[in-house]
Amino acid sequence: MVHSAYDAVELVSGVPGRIEAVASHAGKLLVAASDCSLRIYSAPAPADGEIRRDGPYALERQEQRLWRRAPSAMEASASRDLLLSLSEWVALHRLPGLETVAVVSKTKGANVFAWDDRRGLLAAGRQKRLTVFRLDGRREFIEVKEFGVPDMVKSMAWCGDNICLGIRRDYMIINSVTGALTEVFSSGRIAPPLVVPLPTGELLLGKDNIGVFVDQNGKLIQDGRIIWSDTPASVVIHKPYAVARLPRHVEIRSLRAPSALVQTVVLRDVQKLVQTDNCILAALSNSVYGLLPVPIGAQIVQLTASGEFEDALALCKLLPPEDSNLRAAKESSIHMRYGHFLFDNGSYEEAMEQFSESHVDITYVLSLYPSLVLPQTHIIGEHDKLQDLPELARESSDATDEMESYSLQLHDSDDKSPLESKKMSHNALIALVKYLQKKRNGIIDRATSEVTEEVVSGAVQHSLTLSEPYKAKKPNKKRPQTHRSSVARELATVLDTSLLQALILTRQSSGAIDLLKGLNYCDLKICEEFLKERSDYMVLLELYRSNDMHREALQLLNRLVEESKSEMANIDFSKRFNPQMIIEYLRPLCRSDPMLVLESSLYVLERNPTDTIELFLSENVPADLVNSYLKQHAPNLQSTYLELMLSMSETGINPNLQNELVQLYLSEVLDWYKILKDEGNWTDKTYSPTRNKLISTLENNSGYNTDTLLKRLPQDALFEERAIMYGKMNQHLRALSLYVNKLHMPERAVAYCDRVYEEGAQQPSKSNIYFNLLQIYLNPRKAEKEIEQKIIPVASQYPGLQRVSSTTKVRGGRMGRKVVEIEGADDTRFSPSGTDNGRSDGDTDDISDGGPIMLNEALELLSQRWDRINGAQALRLLPRDTKLQDLVSFLEPLLRNSSEHRRNYMVIKNLILRANLQVKEDLYKRRQAVVKIDGDSMCSLCHKRIANSAFAIYPNGETLVHFVCFRESQQIKAGRGANSVKRR
Repeated sequence: MVHSAYDAVELVSGVPGRIEAVASHAGKLLVAASDCSLRIYSAPAPADGEIRRDGPYALERQEQRLWRRAPSAMEASASRDLLLSLSEWVALHRLPGLETVAVVSKTKGANVFAWDDRRGLLAAGRQKRLTVFRLDGRREFIEVKEFGVPDMVKSMAWCGDNICLGIRRDYMIINSVTGALTEVFSSGRIAPPLVVPLPTGELLLGKDNIGVFVDQNGKLIQDGRIIWSDTPASVVIHKPYAVARLPRHVEIRSLRAPSALVQTVVLRDVQKLVQTDNCILAALSNSVYGLLPVPIGAQIVQLTASGEFEDALALCKLLPPEDSNLRAAKESSIHMRYGHFLFDNGSYEEAMEQFSESHVDITYVLSLYPSLVLPQTHIIGEHDKLQDLPELARESSDATDEMESYSLQLHDSDDKSPLESKKMSHNALIALVKYLQKKRNGIIDRATSEVTEEVVSGAVQHSLTLSEPYKAKKPNKKRPQTHRSSVARELATVLDTSLLQALILTRQSSGAIDLLKGLNYCDLKICEEFLKERSDYMVLLELYRSNDMHREALQLLNRLVEESKSEMANIDFSKRFNPQMIIEYLRPLCRSDPMLVLESSLYVLERNPTDTIELFLSENVPADLVNSYLKQHAPNLQSTYLELMLSMSETGINPNLQNELVQLYLSEVLDWYKILKDEGNWTDKTYSPTRNKLISTLENNSGYNTDTLLKRLPQDALFEERAIMYGKMNQHLRALSLYVNKLHMPERAVAYCDRVYEEGAQQPSKSNIYFNLLQIYLNPRKAEKEIEQKIIPVASQYPGLQRVSSTTKVRGGRMGRKVVEIEGADDTRFSPSGTDNGRSDGDTDDISDGGPIMLNEALELLSQRWDRINGAQALRLLPRDTKLQDLVSFLEPLLRNSSEHRRNYMVIKNLILRANLQVKEDLYKRRQAVVKIDGDSMCSLCHKRIANSAFAIYPNGETLVHFVCFRESQQIKAGRGANSVKRR
């Protein structure tokens, strides 16, 4: 960092005697010599209050014997026009006339003082005492405090309300108000203590050849130290540098860590270093030199040329506020040069930070990466068009020069391959990704605002266009067309396209997917070609999705899933691409584009039907739409869809779809039936998987159209299906007849009765279902008559329905006599609906040839379901020759249950009679109450004797009142109640 920060200019020479102290006031030099005189030197030209470098200073005035003893220290107060000096004591002179204002006699013998010009406080160290004075009205000092200290003070300085003292070889902090003394640390082994105040209120304390920074309380500041080349005798601060007086030269170092050496000024025998407003005065034995700072701009040029960019940037902040444009331009230029320097040396992230600070356009940074493909927009190469967007580009001639020079350097390079490989290295791309992500939020926000403004403008334009027909037309006047700039959007396109490529090249596919999931302006064509070249299909799918190219995405997914099944595909590829991915891709499209979902779901519906149907159900895709589409394009999948939907849907499916499913099953079953019939292998007890599905669907659902299905059923087969549908139509006799006579499966008939009974437990009309089955078992002819009576209306509506009627009747003899009358069989407990006349139902009816009676099945039904059958009706239906022993399993529990019920009823009856008698007894006791009226009986209301008057007694049996009094009291109560109701 070595550069010329100060120019050493000899201001005064040939001073008689030895220079003891020096100060500056109003551009003039005040020199105190060993002969106790004060000489005032002025510049050849008016100095405007500053030390000038144009020529040596000339002696303007000399005051002989201003002090009795040559002063050891002197300080000028520009704000108060006062000169403080320490010789025998602290004296105060007014400038520029040097009139004596005050002499602080109590400071006699003091060896050091510290002046706080802002507050007018003076601290003086004398022997082992420290005294604080306050300047009152510019004329006299008033003592404020006096403190005792451990030893003589060698150096001190104000730091807020505290004073830092250098005593012996230690530093101490004393509070000027309370006198609290705190030790800091030692000053080292060689040099005496050196206390230097900083403009920020902090302190620089010397420790041999090291300067340590501490705060106002003496606490160390992290990384705050200056290492001098030798032990300094004194140090002054002239921001941004610290200047130290060393034995052989004056050393200048930066205050900014790591406090590098800035400049060495060779001046021997320097006695004093004094800080002024615009320079540093170095007093030798007989001359005074001024260390005049080199202009900041010139220092910046030096530092930039030598590659000290950070120091150059630090100096830029010292430029005056009125030169803000110059400051911004210089900072931008330095940041750009610093960025190029770091980039060429492989510090890519630091380089991007510098480019970001320079506010250079991102297209310029992207030009450092020639392998990235950028969209063709008018902003690339046209940096001057970004002048209107100060956040995106900053006006700077220096920056433009740097950009042009570096661009020429890139284009003129003969060997570009090493440069290109460096620019496209992994670390360089990582740095680019971070840079673009940092820039992205602001650019995307502006692009979005631009789009919003255009939409609003378009809406306003449209509304004005619609309103024009209702306004008076003005001839020869047209609304001018406004063209809005799209710079922000184009810049956003360049950024997102480059960011996507950089993320892929650095193997950050997840970051690229996150980029595409949000709002982005990626160029579709460039990104698509780039991703296809690198076979990054996951990101390509997200690119299609973000651009609503769902059809292309699904085509790609289908191809990838097919390829993953090949033997050549690796395991990772197969795991990444599977049919489930297609389903997950289709999920969000179910609501927005159901037709596309249907078109694209055929592939997964064949391979993963359960998950696909679950997709249709969970996303509420219209079932009718799905069914009609499958019926037209994939009829083989229609039944799969409907049966899965039926099994997975909690609320079931609508009747139309149920009917559709049953029709599909029935068509397949009929085709299968015809094949078996032609082969001669058909029986009604032959089942196929589809027939089982048909029967299960018919039993568990009721939304299908039974009329249409019955028309399609053959007359000589599929009796079980017909029976189920008759049951759905409440034609129970018909259904039971098919189970018994056609299918010969009594157990199915009993199960049918159980199901109907349990379903109709709350409906008494269905409670005789077992009697219907008994009737079919024991009286087939009567059952057939009832069937014909109930089916005639149905058969008239459905001509295809087979009528079950007997074509030939064989009259038979009477059946055997019925069982001997059982005592009480006609009692109400057996036949609550009527009484039995002792005659069998078969006494006058003939037996049809529909088949023999099934007595064993009837007896088994009675023994198993005795509690669900009306006993009297069942006994009337049985043949007379039925043995009593065969009815034991039926009659025994029936009679036991009847007897138990009768006993229970008798108990209940007796309990009711007992309760009735108790109530009557209580009534009789109440009526037997006796009231004795004598001559002393008094009315409780009027307090007169009852005598022979009519009286009333209250329920407590003790309170007697005249009947007239009782009636009046009741009338009064009634009146009060009416009044209270009115008030409410």
